[in-house]
Amino acid sequence: MGEAKSKKTVPAPQAAKTPASSSTGTASSSRSLQEFTYGKKHIRIVLIGLALIALGLVLMSGGHMPSPEVWDESIIYSFRRTVLAPAFIIAGLAVQVYAIFKS
Repeated sequence: MGEAKSKKTVPAPQAAKTPASSSTGTASSSRSLQEFTYGKKHIRIVLIGLALIALGLVLMSGGHMPSPEVWDESIIYSFRRTVLAPAFIIAGLAVQVYAIFKS
């Protein structure tokens, strides 16, 4: 029916090696190990934020009633669980945002 068309393949151009890329790579690997996006100060701030969040979760936990037949709202809905713990969690999240955006 039709003629078979032969496909011509063109070899892909190869990138020329630059003097920096032809080296053994020790200079670039040591430089990448020394340079981090966040330094020790940033990591410390992140850890402080995580500690605040964990403290808020610990403060929010609990609520065990002394007797299963007695309902005490002051244990469940205490100031510690409704105000203090969420404040610590929000403060921890704010510290995390600060640590991320601090330059």
